[in-house]
Amino acid sequence: MLEYLKDYPAGDYFDEAVAENNTPRTAAKPLLKQFENTPFNSLQEMQSSAEVAIANMGISFTVYSDKGNIDRLWPFDVFPRTLCSQEWKQISDGLKQRLKALNRFIEDVYNERQIFQAGIMPEEIITSSKDFRPECCGMKLKHNSWASICGSDLVRDVTGKIYVLEDNLRVPSGVSYMLENRAVMKQVMPEVFNDMNILPVDQYPMQLLSMLRSLCPYKTDNPEVVVLTPGIFNSAYYEHAYLAHEMGAELVEGSDLVVLEDNCVYMRNIEGLKRVDVIYRRIDDAFLDPEVFREDSSLGVPGLMRAWKAGKVAIANAPGCGVADDKVVYAYVPDMIRFYLNEEPLIENVPTYLCSREEERNYVLEHLDKLVVKPANESGGYGLLIGPKASMEEIETFRQLIRENPRNYIAQPTLNISTVPTVCDQSLEPRHVDLRPFILLGEKTYVTAGGLTRVALKKGSLVVNSSQGGGSKDTWIVVTEEEN
Repeated sequence: MLEYLKDYPAGDYFDEAVAENNTPRTAAKPLLKQFENTPFNSLQEMQSSAEVAIANMGISFTVYSDKGNIDRLWPFDVFPRTLCSQEWKQISDGLKQRLKALNRFIEDVYNERQIFQAGIMPEEIITSSKDFRPECCGMKLKHNSWASICGSDLVRDVTGKIYVLEDNLRVPSGVSYMLENRAVMKQVMPEVFNDMNILPVDQYPMQLLSMLRSLCPYKTDNPEVVVLTPGIFNSAYYEHAYLAHEMGAELVEGSDLVVLEDNCVYMRNIEGLKRVDVIYRRIDDAFLDPEVFREDSSLGVPGLMRAWKAGKVAIANAPGCGVADDKVVYAYVPDMIRFYLNEEPLIENVPTYLCSREEERNYVLEHLDKLVVKPANESGGYGLLIGPKASMEEIETFRQLIRENPRNYIAQPTLNISTVPTVCDQSLEPRHVDLRPFILLGEKTYVTAGGLTRVALKKGSLVVNSSQGGGSKDTWIVVTEEEN
């Protein structure tokens, strides 16, 4: 064990690197062996080098605030998270199973609605969802692929068990940071990648391009794929530009595209118009097409829904898929897996209370100080109540919100989510983490080797979102000697 980990306070939570008796966990053994002769100040120097690399590479993100948008360098910690490849195989299988069921569900919602007829889920959950799009009814998509790109958030509890915390199905972000984290680590400690068997992540852009091409609704030899961005003021613009560049695809804004009378989508370029076959959109449904959704949208493309419904273009993720990106719907995913696939879920949900159910709502209202309460359709860690850390005033505010609109809230127990050693001023200290792998579903299904580990950099904090003080770590799926 490293000298500076001898007094590491493992034990209160499941630590991903250090077990209760301060011995290395299997996946972390090769890493800690590499660091055996590395003093702590050398780790600090690696941390400084990583921060310089991030600045030089221009890796940034935008935080929205009342005082204006703020561009910040990507917060990163140089001590990686490690998982064994055998465990990752089980997780990967569970994620594929989950996304397959979710896509069957979305297609069912917009067509036969068998899951409601079978009494598995109340239909009003969908008809009351702000992300249900009646305009999508009757659509059937190639490969049943509505949510073609998914980022599922995973957490590990104190016993070491992995749960799915939520599924991000609309325009999930973060994958570019996963890729850049790996690039930074290869700059900072290149020798470690020679000595350890770490699964690569850099094939993601080509996997994404292959999946997008597989969605093309008609036969063509080389489908034209574009990335549709809201523009440079969007918080994820860096990622839009990065992915377009890595795929060799055009990065376009709504004004670059036009739908003509033949219901085909064309891209304006210096040579004239060029037909577009597949659009990887990073714009919310509401802004996608002013002919159908918000009339005041200048971000979308008039007629895009006509083109999509006529089978003249594929859109990923498909319009209307957000109906499954609802924290109330999340509670039913295990039932979806049983209903559509006739299988048992390979990864469990975090236990979830639906405030729309009277008995569960009463329990939530009586235990607000012990639960995490979430609105059904928010993301980015906004609109949460973390009961054990909330003031009485905040608890009373949420009590009123739940009573006014119970459909809009769920509650979950406060999990003691796992920790990873993190470089702090004087030593390595445990900080809480989650993990967002990315799953692609087209002709084939693909799961990244690991994902984006998000870390709550503040001591004791459970909020990992970068917009609220969180950072990130590289995630290493390690083939250990025991697995060889």
